[in-house]
Amino acid sequence: MDDAYKSHTFEQLITLPTVFRDDLFDEKTVLVSGAAGGIGFATAALFGRLGATVVTCGRDAEKLADVEAKLGSVGVECWSMQMTIRDPEQVSTLMDAVWERQGGLDVLVNNAGGQFASSALDISPKGWAAVVETNLYGTWYMMQEAGRRWIADDGGESRPLGTVPDRSVVNMSTLTGRGSVGIPHTNAARAGQIQLTKSLALEWAPHGIRANAISIGVVSSEGLLNYPPEAVPSFDHNPQRRLGDVHDIAQAAVYLSAPSGEFITGSVVEVAGGGGIWGEYWAMGKPDWYLIEEG
Repeated sequence: MDDAYKSHTFEQLITLPTVFRDDLFDEKTVLVSGAAGGIGFATAALFGRLGATVVTCGRDAEKLADVEAKLGSVGVECWSMQMTIRDPEQVSTLMDAVWERQGGLDVLVNNAGGQFASSALDISPKGWAAVVETNLYGTWYMMQEAGRRWIADDGGESRPLGTVPDRSVVNMSTLTGRGSVGIPHTNAARAGQIQLTKSLALEWAPHGIRANAISIGVVSSEGLLNYPPEAVPSFDHNPQRRLGDVHDIAQAAVYLSAPSGEFITGSVVEVAGGGGIWGEYWAMGKPDWYLIEEG
């Protein structure tokens, strides 16, 4: 395996420097979907380091058990549920369990997602549905079920004007300002996810709920090994000319959910090394058509 694509080990994640104080999320419950690896695990680990009880979910029971064991080994309270966010009934069961065991939820991080590189003509209906249902539908089901319970906790009533919001949703997304060859299903789903984030931030603001998205650039992780060699030159094509880090994304999620983010809602925060202002990303390599000779 190319070391450049390795995520931090657990031992590294729990010791990386952070600007946040250790007790920032004491007595708070944070649900991170897809925390079995990469960005999700880094996010769960950081919230746990800062005092939160961490709940996670996913389809692989063995991986979830590993997350529980690792976080538990450093004193983080963590439990999980095997399920898929693509099934609204399973999402409802998960949220019922969170409210029953924890008495409620403070932060929802919708991290679970997936994609694969393919030319548009080669994406099957099943492949298209798998990506859109996970990245868009899954986010919707999770937000809707959490929102139902949060609003019910308030008796369905709006809070007084000027109330400081104390519930946070962070949706992990991607850069969507331009087209991207090789991942049209992802771009379609993530653009919808961002608009969903903005719409629910507006609708749910009266209930003390903030919703934001993080547009993530190319981050060092084992998932990059699934892309063809032709894609590699575009991985660090951003103003900083480097790949991102899973801890960068985790810290952004904490920033948005902590008191530091109290006046931020309906926003899209780019953590992409400036990739939104300059750079190119080609998931299948740059086609000859777009190779421009200078001079």
